Amino acid sequence: MERIHPVILSGGSGTRLWPESRSHYPKQLLPLISDQSMLQETAQRVTGQRVSGAGPKFSDPIIISNDTHRFIIAAQMEEMGITSDVHILEPFGRGTAPAAIVAAIHIAFSDPDGLMLLLSADHHIPELDKFHDAIDIASKAAAEGYLTTFGIEPTGPETGFGYIKSGHETKVIGAFGVDRFVEKPDKANAEKMIAAGRHYWNGGIFLFPVSGLLLQAEKHCPEILAACRLSYDNANRDLDFLRLDNKSFEICPSDSIDYAIMEKTDRAAVVPSSFGWSDIGSWSALWDVGAKDQDDNVLVGDVIAIDTRSSLIKAENLLVTALGVSDLIVVQTRDAVLIADKTKVQDVKKIVDRLKEADRPEHELHKRVYRPWGYYEGLDEGVSHQVKHICVNPGASLSLQYHHKRAEHWIVVKGTAEVVVGEKQKTLGENESVYIPIEAKHRLANAGKDPLHLIEVQTGAYLGEDDIVRLEDVYGRLEDK
Repeated sequence: MERIHPVILSGGSGTRLWPESRSHYPKQLLPLISDQSMLQETAQRVTGQRVSGAGPKFSDPIIISNDTHRFIIAAQMEEMGITSDVHILEPFGRGTAPAAIVAAIHIAFSDPDGLMLLLSADHHIPELDKFHDAIDIASKAAAEGYLTTFGIEPTGPETGFGYIKSGHETKVIGAFGVDRFVEKPDKANAEKMIAAGRHYWNGGIFLFPVSGLLLQAEKHCPEILAACRLSYDNANRDLDFLRLDNKSFEICPSDSIDYAIMEKTDRAAVVPSSFGWSDIGSWSALWDVGAKDQDDNVLVGDVIAIDTRSSLIKAENLLVTALGVSDLIVVQTRDAVLIADKTKVQDVKKIVDRLKEADRPEHELHKRVYRPWGYYEGLDEGVSHQVKHICVNPGASLSLQYHHKRAEHWIVVKGTAEVVVGEKQKTLGENESVYIPIEAKHRLANAGKDPLHLIEVQTGAYLGEDDIVRLEDVYGRLEDK
């Protein structure tokens, strides 16, 4: 069997899962269903050999994301012991078609006859054996030259998904030609399609022959192919990342793989599948797949619910109580609370739009902000002061930097800190502190084996994150903030 190269797309923002999912830390990076993030669950599904030992083998995954999430993704993959073939950084979001084509261009250099499994990082697939069985069928169809998609057996007249109607049988048992793709229907048409049979949800998972995809791209979307080739040829290596060329990728047309190729090609095939798929596109979808109590509630965190039914209530760091309510979504984070009717959760993105219009940070940032060295979390702020909790991972260090408008005090709470202030170097233990004057060069590092925790007190006329001048940085962020 041909090798299968998994390509994991991790570029979404998941606005309908606000306030947990935010643009700087979206849903695919969150542990929404288990103690692993959705990205980690996705990567585990397609790494190594199948559990049964039969069928096609998976190569190391290719990950495609934006620049903002690169270090979070790298840390999550390292935590799972998963090595990616390459982590490609898109300078701009251009849809799934350019992402798929860039991946195919990359794979073609080493394995032009290989197969490529394209999947999103934010899907929930609980029935792994059935998923791998469907991949077996799709890989045989792809080996015959078909651009294959997975049609999800519908469990109801869902109006939030597109549909695929299957057509003629192929010579691969379990794979059918695609008769047509159907846009998201209204409920009446969804009911008609389900009653008619041979209609499946379009789950957005594909298995392509690499050479076949590139041939179809040349035929149906040559402008996208040309821009992707140029951007890949002019890409730059940055640590463990491959940065596509900004200039050539910026002119790349934006399109989905469905519109650009699948709806135009005569080589499309569909494998009807039933592996419990969900795109976890809303809080109601999380209620659907969550573990429910005797009153059909999904309760997560410190929650007390009395005379409450069919609700999802999630608490991050406070006690949340509910009394005499039903069909609600209640989500508490450190800086926001969402209360919504379960039937209105598709409109949560309207709240995000309102936050953007008001230029409020809650649409993109959590109180806890992750960096490649660890994270910081705001504890208190006033007119001329700000207090943060900083955690530095073992072996990690912040950049050598200075600030024009603020001074800082560091107090070590746990661990040992290696500190540079000006020309002096010192080691600080627990309950020891250091003062960093305005414009003094400084660096913080954790040379220990355990996380380093400290409290940072900032004072000054301006305390924004853009008042950082980096002089040296092991993470290549001299242009970043």
